[in-house]
Amino acid sequence: MPYRHVYVHVPFCARRCAYCDFAIAVRPRVPVEEYLRALEGELTLRLGAAPTPERRPSVDTLYLGGGTPSRLGGAGAAAAVGLVGRWFRLADGAEVTLEVNPDDVTDEAVAAWRAGGINRVSLGGQTFDPAALAWMHRTHDAGQIERAVATLRAGGIDDLSLDLIFALPASVPRDWAADVARALALAPTHLSLYGLTVEPGTPLGRWAERGDVTEADEDRYAAEFLHAHDALTSAGFEHYEVSNFARPGHRARHNSAYWSGAPYLGLGPSAHGYDGAERRWNVSAYAAWVRAVAEGRDPVEGAEALDPAMRSAESVYLGLRTVDGLTLVDADVARTARWESEGWAERVGDRLRLTAPGWLRLDALAADLTVARSRS
Repeated sequence: MPYRHVYVHVPFCARRCAYCDFAIAVRPRVPVEEYLRALEGELTLRLGAAPTPERRPSVDTLYLGGGTPSRLGGAGAAAAVGLVGRWFRLADGAEVTLEVNPDDVTDEAVAAWRAGGINRVSLGGQTFDPAALAWMHRTHDAGQIERAVATLRAGGIDDLSLDLIFALPASVPRDWAADVARALALAPTHLSLYGLTVEPGTPLGRWAERGDVTEADEDRYAAEFLHAHDALTSAGFEHYEVSNFARPGHRARHNSAYWSGAPYLGLGPSAHGYDGAERRWNVSAYAAWVRAVAEGRDPVEGAEALDPAMRSAESVYLGLRTVDGLTLVDADVARTARWESEGWAERVGDRLRLTAPGWLRLDALAADLTVARSRS
């Protein structure tokens, strides 16, 4: 097993957010025991019987994402970590992350998470504006974000990442600069900022189809992205990936593994995994995942082997999306010279990395360079 990184998808949510197209299961009561039995079943189907402690391979990161993993509660999330721990030993200093909604954070839950080995939390704040939170269909208020941060720190979880969403429609009242300032005031170790996109089949997608809402234009998107870049880097954060900022020493190690092309194991409904040669993904629906595992069937829905062209395209895209950049080959230089002259990229030795204005053009630049390499 080459995996040094494990992802566990926990699909449960109290309600679907307006913009969400993730594989979730809205449940008023979370079936914690059923979920844990299915997770144990998938581990057994995929990896065989749990090995003896001395034969467990070591992993560097474990990430419980969703959905809303904190809906498992304190004991449930800790039990999920414990289940994975029967097959994998967490390396010394391993990063163990739990995605959390502010309204799930209590003293008791934090104590259980900490005791269960969780040492990093990704907190889904999204905005501090009450009207914008209501428009997003979030289940918490702005005050709960601040109280959650205080509760987590009091319970011994200091490595805190905070999510914010920018580029809301102009019709939604929200002061982005104020949100960035309030986030900084909470002194997180990490911030993830995501531009709002309209996805089909979501409440937001239906509103857009009816003409009730209009997606933010490119100028608004760029202005808010660049404002955050300037404010956060001035405050000492590293803008180390297109959507992510970290205090020195606090980059998200699990997500960084994705961007470096490292193998990782994916467990749970809709979870993706990669073994270094093939990418695979599980069935999305929670009920279908539970049923497959209960019947002794691998819950995989599909898989694809990466051919040389796919590997080349991925290496370009993944390289350009991080501050580490991409190693240039001779054929790239003429193509990327304009990027440098436009201020979209800069050379650092034999590597090229995008600037913040360049990251606004990431998809187009990566596609352009991929095509150029394929013709060389």
